[in-house]
Amino acid sequence: MPPTLRTPRLLLDPYAPEDEERFAALFQDTRVSRWMGDGPKSEAEDRALFGRIFSKVYAGELFDVWAVRRDGLLVGHAEIKRTDAVDGHEIVYALAPEAWGDGLGTELAEALVGYGFRTLRLSEVHATVDARNTASLHLLGRIGFAYVRDIEEDDGSLTRVLTRRAR
Repeated sequence: MPPTLRTPRLLLDPYAPEDEERFAALFQDTRVSRWMGDGPKSEAEDRALFGRIFSKVYAGELFDVWAVRRDGLLVGHAEIKRTDAVDGHEIVYALAPEAWGDGLGTELAEALVGYGFRTLRLSEVHATVDARNTASLHLLGRIGFAYVRDIEEDDGSLTRVLTRRAR
């Protein structure tokens, strides 16, 4: 299980079984899921993903994944994990639309980067972002991520690889 992380306005803690409904709602919202992995999935697939967090990720201590809460309510999802796509550790995060526009994305991304540098002792942290996701690209650029390269996906779309190095 990952440790609990706190930011000024957010709590990142391990998922609990009772988070399944909010998790499914977050990933079923296409404004969010269009930017996650391979895009929107069926509700059954999202619920299966939630189950795998417990049966595989937490049980096998594969990587750190958190529920993101504000005022006790689940408003997002966060991960940091090793990935071959960038030959290093990548941050992954999502916030529900009702949490957009208040600087919480920056707070969340900074918390993940800080965890990567301080706790995991990484020398660099990566992010892979759909080239059309200008909000995330802008946010990551503001907090010190630099463009590295593009990956052309099977469907012809581009994924930007960004990296932030420890100072």
